Amino acid sequence: MKRLAVLCAISLFCLGAQAAPKIHVGVVYDYMDAGKSTYMKRVFNGGTSTAFVKVNILEMIYNDDGTYREVPLQNQADATARDGLMASPARLIVPANGTQGTRLLFMGNRDKERYFRVRFVPVVPQTEDEFAVSEQEREEFKDSLAAGVQILAGYGTVFFVRPAQTRFSSEIHHDARRYALRNNGNSVVVIDEFRDCAANAQDCRPTTKHHVMAGRSFGFDKEPGREYHFSVIEGTETKKVEIKG
Repeated sequence: MKRLAVLCAISLFCLGAQAAPKIHVGVVYDYMDAGKSTYMKRVFNGGTSTAFVKVNILEMIYNDDGTYREVPLQNQADATARDGLMASPARLIVPANGTQGTRLLFMGNRDKERYFRVRFVPVVPQTEDEFAVSEQEREEFKDSLAAGVQILAGYGTVFFVRPAQTRFSSEIHHDARRYALRNNGNSVVVIDEFRDCAANAQDCRPTTKHHVMAGRSFGFDKEPGREYHFSVIEGTETKKVEIKG
């Protein structure tokens, strides 16, 4: 019993083990291109009971050294709306083996690229929250959870809002010893599915994904006998790259 109490203390949520929601939100990184102001994000519930999901959004402010902090959204200058990304609805009721969507809407300043942390947090509905369910439905949801411990796992995704006037300009230096890409544009360049393998393809390091923000660089030193495969993605344009060390 003492061990169980400790597990519940360190867990975000402790619920019934047998009947519980299990949400999935698809890809971790999403991008809003110039000319668009809305984006549909879908949440799938692969569990055995209804999922009640809150959508929380914070802005990610990056420092010059690459670190960042997450801050609440501010009001626009005229105080008529928030300046940044908003979710509508911000409360989702997702049935078991079902899907619900929330529309991510951007309002405010887009003179530069902006970044947001979007969290999808499953919760047990309470009387004071904004889920449109009755008290009886709340109690039925709680009763449906079997005895035991269940950790309700939420997801944190990253949302990129490109500038209204997006400009891509990648400067590439490629010689016998090194490959380097510098982003001289004003929007993120994605190095996707970066694979570093021996020439026989038997010894591969973990596949990685890199976001090269404006003014920053990505690069690697070539090793003899190894091959490098990746995609350079600039908005809707994708270029496949294959390099032998």
